[in-house]
Amino acid sequence: MRKTNFMRAATCAALVVLAVWSAMPWSGLPVFWSFITSAQARMAVEPLSIETANGGAARTFQVEVARTDQEKSVGLMFRNALADDAGMLFPYGPPQSITMWMRNTYIPLDMLFITADGTIARIEANTEPLSERIIDSGSPVSAVLELAGGAAARLGIKAGDKVKHPFFGAETPAKPEQ
Repeated sequence: MRKTNFMRAATCAALVVLAVWSAMPWSGLPVFWSFITSAQARMAVEPLSIETANGGAARTFQVEVARTDQEKSVGLMFRNALADDAGMLFPYGPPQSITMWMRNTYIPLDMLFITADGTIARIEANTEPLSERIIDSGSPVSAVLELAGGAAARLGIKAGDKVKHPFFGAETPAKPEQ
């Protein structure tokens, strides 16, 4: 008797799923699949460097640049790892208050809030994965650079250091030799 009830319930559930799926407009499927594909795709990778305010050696990174609204909304979500020499730059244009969060982001990140001239204004270190807590820039900035959680401290990067990238009117740093 138990097995029969279970089979009926399973059949009912399968029929409901099939009904919902078949009622879904086919025109919506490409949009759904394109979002998933874009979340898994990597954006254009460009060199970026950070020069320390105390005159130490510049740190060079290969960063993905999130230029479109869709790229910015996905960011580093669903990633399982990020190397210390990699990251993602979110350029926003004119200085403004910028807020970020960690929804669907599986790894801790350092968020570097950067002014229009490339100066790091503030660092939010080791953000909590999967958190929906709003992380505010604290002042008007033009971009955010996300690095692996703890990378800023490990590499000696601090507020006041300068980010060099064409977005900040700086020459593109040389790509590191492989």
